[in-house]
Amino acid sequence: MCGLAGFIDNNRSRSSESLEALSHKMCSTLINRGPDDFGSWVDEKSGIAMSHRRLAIQDTTLAGHQPMVSKSGRYIIVYNGEIYNYKTLREELKKAGYVFRSQSDTEVLLAAIEIWGLSAALDKFVGMFAFALWDKNNHRLYLVRDRLGEKPLYYGIFGNVILFGSELKAFEVHDSFVKSINRDAISLLLRYNYIPAPYSIYDKIYKIKPGTFLEIKVENHKISTTEHTYWAYKNFVMSEGIDNKIYNYKEAKLSIKDALTESIRSQMIADVPLGAFLSGGIDSSLIVSIMQSLSPDPIKTYTIGFDHSEYNEANDAKSIANYLGTDHTELYVTASQALNVIPKIPNIFDEPFADSSQIPTYLISKLASSNVTVSLSGDGGDELFGGYNRYYKGYSAWKNFSRMPYPINYIFSEIICSINPEKWNFLYNHFGKYISDEKNYKNIGDKLYKMADIIKINNPQDMYLSLVSFWNNTEQIVLNSSEPMSTPRDYDNWVENLDDRENMMFLDTISYLPDDILTKVDRSSMAVSLESRTPFLNHSLVELSQRIPIELKIKDGKGKWILRNILNDFIPANFIDKPKTGFGIPIAEWLRGPLKEWAEALIDSSRLKHDGYFNAELVTNMWDKHLNKSRNYGHHLWSILMFQAWLEKNK
Repeated sequence: MCGLAGFIDNNRSRSSESLEALSHKMCSTLINRGPDDFGSWVDEKSGIAMSHRRLAIQDTTLAGHQPMVSKSGRYIIVYNGEIYNYKTLREELKKAGYVFRSQSDTEVLLAAIEIWGLSAALDKFVGMFAFALWDKNNHRLYLVRDRLGEKPLYYGIFGNVILFGSELKAFEVHDSFVKSINRDAISLLLRYNYIPAPYSIYDKIYKIKPGTFLEIKVENHKISTTEHTYWAYKNFVMSEGIDNKIYNYKEAKLSIKDALTESIRSQMIADVPLGAFLSGGIDSSLIVSIMQSLSPDPIKTYTIGFDHSEYNEANDAKSIANYLGTDHTELYVTASQALNVIPKIPNIFDEPFADSSQIPTYLISKLASSNVTVSLSGDGGDELFGGYNRYYKGYSAWKNFSRMPYPINYIFSEIICSINPEKWNFLYNHFGKYISDEKNYKNIGDKLYKMADIIKINNPQDMYLSLVSFWNNTEQIVLNSSEPMSTPRDYDNWVENLDDRENMMFLDTISYLPDDILTKVDRSSMAVSLESRTPFLNHSLVELSQRIPIELKIKDGKGKWILRNILNDFIPANFIDKPKTGFGIPIAEWLRGPLKEWAEALIDSSRLKHDGYFNAELVTNMWDKHLNKSRNYGHHLWSILMFQAWLEKNK
């Protein structure tokens, strides 16, 4: 994995030395993404500078050095990612007469573009990538991002200057960058706990959207941009997801198993040590099981645990590792170790990011990076195969209540909310075993309050939005803001004639997955120079997943039914037949305990009024309710705290 940065100064007033020095300064901020090598390329006549930091994975020699110039000299590229099918493409290109100078996938990528053209080459690439490509002949810059959004890429235009890079920190050292905070993006942060593409925390800085590339024309001192979509997941959802289902269970199971195995096989290719994250859940356990079946040697696996039983999966992971015979490493994290990560978060994520599982993700990445350079994960399994509780528990509750008259639902909702969540938790912990077989069901009170919201909703689109939202009244809490349209709020994204649950999974795949899950994994792993790979997100497997009927994904009140059955081919069912835990931390408790002083300093009423971004009265009221346990506002407050911590670092 790597980091890239660069700019075009269309004023064309900088010398080659000035261009190179500034691009070096930008890319030096990304050293964690690529500690092994640095390079830059400039063209004074065009005013362009491109720079690159390398984490060597394939062909670790200097033959893979970037920026790389194509054989004809027409194209120059800086590239972050991996092309998993590069060996196959290499053979195709050799048959076409291309003579390679290295074993790197970068040269294959560049040669493919030169021989086949950008659009045709993108159709052939299997992998995760973000790259900037300069066409010297046509004076055009192409900023390209992979289909699912595994790798990040930002850009911004300030007057006659174009900036681009893997992370925002690279922009902040450029003298044309204007650090103006986007208040509307803060409202998105509070709704989702992340800022969705194409927005960023800064005005005039945008994320390249997954499956697209931006064509930037630089002509006659004028800059124009055109966005092109080369892969649209919705097209497959509308075709494969409706008209081409695999209803035969054995055929469906074998298709998914074979496709996942081939994806894992291709992603196990590396010239550096490789391992895997193992949480003990279905997705990571299946990835590790298949990895071990493909390897003659024990796979290195990594798990972190907490003494807090509700958040600890280390015992399950250890049992699975022992059964499979992996080379397993576990680390039990104390509260103080986890809390020590918090001051690093603003620098790791560059913009406010409030998924609190960012802390254990960073810690497990740090643990793995001590022994390996590449680690495979199970991310993507939930979105593709129905793993989140909202697909079955949340949806089922809404569906059942939607058959009842609204006044009854309203009364039932009021009854739920008449008892505070902490009392619901107490009642469930003491009496739940008599009414439910569910074990380890965290924060039942918060879930009941969420149910109280959705049972008053009369359409699936608003039901889904409610389930994925933390704050609904964002414009009341963020001063002088207007929440922009985003994927979950846009009804046009809802696919007609598709099951509601499949629509929810589709929307999560194009929003929550790239903007939360993959952002969290990329920044956390890159902060410690670890490359994370996600076999579930091979685009052929993603497309195939749409052919699997919802009845084979969600069955008997459980998600990922078909994955469970594939996993049973490797390990006994009792290893995984348990409720979904999730990868989190007891953030609500910590805010009332060891994080209380830190939090109170950041959201002090006078400080909030001075900073001028939030309604101080509303925040204070919420903080008080959280402290006295009348409500659990841990995740709501975390988004504000992450913004305030980021703001403090960026003042």
